[in-house]
Amino acid sequence: MKINNAVYFLFLVFIYGCGGSGNGELIGVQDRPVWNPTDPYGMVFVPQGSFNMGPGYQDVPYANARKSKTVSVAAFYMDETEITNNEYRQFVFWVRDSIAHVILANNPPEGETFPDNAIGGITDFKKDGGYMYRYEDKNHKEVAEGEEYTLKHFPAHDRNDRHKDVGDANKGARVNWDKEIDYNSREVMDRLIEGGLYNAQTSRYYGRRTLNTDALHFTYEDIDVRSGAKKDNRDWNKTEINPFILIHDGGEASENRPSVNIYPDTLVWVHDYAYSYNEPWTRNYFHHPAFDDYPVVGVNWHQAKAFSQWRTMILDNFLISREEPLHDEFRLPTETEWEYASRGGLENSPYPWGGPYTVNEQGCYLANFKPRRGNYSADGGVRTVAVASYNPNEYGLYDMAGNVAEWTSNTYDESSYAFTHDMNTDMDFLYEDEGDSHIKKRKVIRGGSWKDISYFIQNGTRTYEYQDTAKSYIGFRNVISFLGRDKVDIR
Repeated sequence: MKINNAVYFLFLVFIYGCGGSGNGELIGVQDRPVWNPTDPYGMVFVPQGSFNMGPGYQDVPYANARKSKTVSVAAFYMDETEITNNEYRQFVFWVRDSIAHVILANNPPEGETFPDNAIGGITDFKKDGGYMYRYEDKNHKEVAEGEEYTLKHFPAHDRNDRHKDVGDANKGARVNWDKEIDYNSREVMDRLIEGGLYNAQTSRYYGRRTLNTDALHFTYEDIDVRSGAKKDNRDWNKTEINPFILIHDGGEASENRPSVNIYPDTLVWVHDYAYSYNEPWTRNYFHHPAFDDYPVVGVNWHQAKAFSQWRTMILDNFLISREEPLHDEFRLPTETEWEYASRGGLENSPYPWGGPYTVNEQGCYLANFKPRRGNYSADGGVRTVAVASYNPNEYGLYDMAGNVAEWTSNTYDESSYAFTHDMNTDMDFLYEDEGDSHIKKRKVIRGGSWKDISYFIQNGTRTYEYQDTAKSYIGFRNVISFLGRDKVDIR
């Protein structure tokens, strides 16, 4: 009997050891999510590599500011075209609808009510089909999933202080984000006019209902990793507010949170040019469906960064709902990434298609720029044209030369090539305080535009614009870092 018990015990030990313990060996954490990423929609893969960054063969201003430098670049994805009017409009409408939900939740149309707070520890959704519902516990501290994250991106206020954050105005009350907003309802529109989202009758042109674009604010945040990595900053008190989380306001501040006005400056077509009849583009470029596939312009650097974070949030929410691992964040490309992608693997070529000419064998221009003095139309476009109107480069990227110049994430410095690292070269300084040098406010733009001569559409040409400036010839596109070495490693 004792022998049988001993054998049975050893059998159990053996079985246990062959289970999930890995026989006592180091096997890593099991049941981790499988990472099999697909190419993000509308983006192309740019493989890792190295290249000679800088001018190919000419330095027109003789500034000697762009000496060539060999650098290496990690793999990433890049938008195959510039962000279009219609893509940016999705961002504008999301912000509009979010603010409208908050306004209507605090000041609902007639007949839209929600249940009173229940007594006791009720932890249940109580929706009545209106713009607000109750999500309660006995302490009134529960927050509906996703609400806090959404609310932090825009101020829930108007200039007359008619409403506050839902959580402050009505304890236990939450915005019902699933409620459809009927913008054709007069009662709903009256509430939105009172809330400041739409203009009153006195501010309308020919009585047309118009959106109050000044109300469209969005907050975005950065982590100042470089400051946090400094030796003196590594021991900050983790119980205090993180000093390295930067909340950006783009120079404007709201009552509740600093925020960026995200609506494009449609007047750029007029104030960029004196005595030029550009009013049709001012009235129609961002509004009319004829320009849906044209690159968005009138967007400053802060607005481009805000769009990137919103785009990240939209994808993250979708992946979280499917319990899938998250991608890295959407962002503006570094100037190194931009030039590397523009070259398309063609070393020392002046243009994305190679060169040295700007026309093909048939004499047709290969990009939208200013080919001749006073002649903008020789290349097929007087101003901007629809994205992908010209052939892509070897990576499948369109409009890397001309159409619109593009924001990068980097601060412009004439001598940056001399002191920046040769691995994933990046120089990103944030201009936040009035005491900062104005040089930090200069951001690199690349690619040249429809109004530029051929020198500015070359791969190695760099120039700058101030981060709070919007122009009719500057747009942007996003990149997202590839998590790994190369796509061939994905199993």
